[in-house]
Amino acid sequence: MFKGFTDETVDFMWGIRFNNERSWFEARKETYLTHFYQPMKELGDELYEFLAEQRPDAGLVRKVTRIYRDARRLHGRGPYKESLWFSVEQPSEQWTAHPTFWFELMPEGWVCGMGYYMPKPLTMAKLRARIDRDPKTMEKLTRALTRQTELVLETEDYKKPRGTAPVPLLEPWYRAKSFCILHRDKLTEELFTRDIVEHLKRDFAFLLPYYDYFVTLDGEPDPREQAGKEE
Repeated sequence: MFKGFTDETVDFMWGIRFNNERSWFEARKETYLTHFYQPMKELGDELYEFLAEQRPDAGLVRKVTRIYRDARRLHGRGPYKESLWFSVEQPSEQWTAHPTFWFELMPEGWVCGMGYYMPKPLTMAKLRARIDRDPKTMEKLTRALTRQTELVLETEDYKKPRGTAPVPLLEPWYRAKSFCILHRDKLTEELFTRDIVEHLKRDFAFLLPYYDYFVTLDGEPDPREQAGKEE
């Protein structure tokens, strides 16, 4: 059971930022395991159990990132990550094809949310095609998002929109190359208690209808093929 992160967790994150080398890490590996990795795993387990209970047929899995960076992608950075995160998602050979719940802890704060990391262009095309067919459903979801302040939509946009939105409210979805709905915060006191568990449950519960909407996109027909049939 998750009991909270500790001051040692925060000290380790800042330490690895300024001492990102093997000798420093190896001398403090037990601190990493006890105060960073283990509580992250316990927190991930609890949120996985919560989501699996809400969606028992989704086949969800929980993953905790490794602190070791891929040696092929260091790009001048040190061999270790200064943050850790867990994710809850459907397993897939192409994991970017599915929306994912996640929580990440960093030296300056934390973030949680649900969305895609580098979705395929086809996935976003399927999203726009679905909105074109049935704009009302996405209007309802988008209005619910704009009426609250805990979570916000963040997008990486194309230079030009891919199509015309049915109404101005839905324009962000037609510009988006990728997106997530997330909450960012500082190193709040709740991180050091079980309060963060309840906070994440509330946020993830709010996001479940959005997850349900997006998770079926991969099974949608290719809109390019549909357009060809209509010509």
